Amino acid sequence: MFKFLKKKSQEPDVSSAIDASATGYASAASATASGTSWVQKLKSGLSRTSSNLSTLFTGTKIDDDLYEELESALLMADAGVAATTQLLDALKARVKQDKLTDSVQVKNALRELMIALLKPLEKPLELNREQPLVLMIAGVNGAGKTTTIGKLAKHMQRHEQKVLLAAGDTFRAAAREQLMVWGQRNDVAVIAQESGDPAAIAFDAVQAGRARGVDVVMIDTAGRLPTQLHLMDELKKIRRVIGKGMEGAPHEVLLVIDGNTGQNALAQVKAFDDALSLTGLIVTKLDGTAKGGVLAAIVTQRAIPVYFIGVGEAIDDLQPFVAAEFVDALLG
Repeated sequence: MFKFLKKKSQEPDVSSAIDASATGYASAASATASGTSWVQKLKSGLSRTSSNLSTLFTGTKIDDDLYEELESALLMADAGVAATTQLLDALKARVKQDKLTDSVQVKNALRELMIALLKPLEKPLELNREQPLVLMIAGVNGAGKTTTIGKLAKHMQRHEQKVLLAAGDTFRAAAREQLMVWGQRNDVAVIAQESGDPAAIAFDAVQAGRARGVDVVMIDTAGRLPTQLHLMDELKKIRRVIGKGMEGAPHEVLLVIDGNTGQNALAQVKAFDDALSLTGLIVTKLDGTAKGGVLAAIVTQRAIPVYFIGVGEAIDDLQPFVAAEFVDALLG
């Protein structure tokens, strides 16, 4: 179910359709503990965007006015100029080539093009390594990073992975305590200190993970803004020290971003990627006010895999990103 992906720098091709059923792994559309399906939760979370997009295809004529309204809706959804232009150009070409005259046909064509655009982000995380998989996890304050780590630990346990957590956020006592609560809830050991060098804690966690024979070591780091250069330098140090604890580690450098922050999320991706060479993203808080189009902006600027997306606070509200499910939720 899980495979690695190397980042692709080329611009994705949205000129052809992608078979939504050929995802290569199971959908996350199972029922959650609350009885509401994952897809239903995702649609509810992205309702702000879907309400703007879906109303465009209710008996509307296929003309310049439709394209202008669609352009406005995509830009308002934080898709960005590059992705919006790419989608519109591809859609116009498809309408002309296939001689589409019905708004439903145009909506279906847009769906296929959007899936093709977002497909490069749909790359699941590899587990079942011979050595511990070391994940370094970063993000700005308030992105939901520590909570996400707790949910991710549970997700991995369901795939029969033995997990070890490291509380590398030494700036906030609450963050350390929060991670320890998640550890107790999931019956997962947590390497923590009341104070100290976060790089040393990360090193200790890697050593402990190897000694205890765990499958996954997840290292929490303190939230910081990309403009705080001294703190970004600290992240680089943590990354280097982890490598001293195990050759080739960290195997994954993940950034947790808040789906509500729109284009600011893209700026975070660029800054953290420049500093750390990100291998994956986790997009949280897609639960009511998020616009959702920012993933289109990300794929045209930095096509870094989106391993997971989150739509709420429940343990099951973090699931693998599936492009077809996401687009269906966006278009309503």
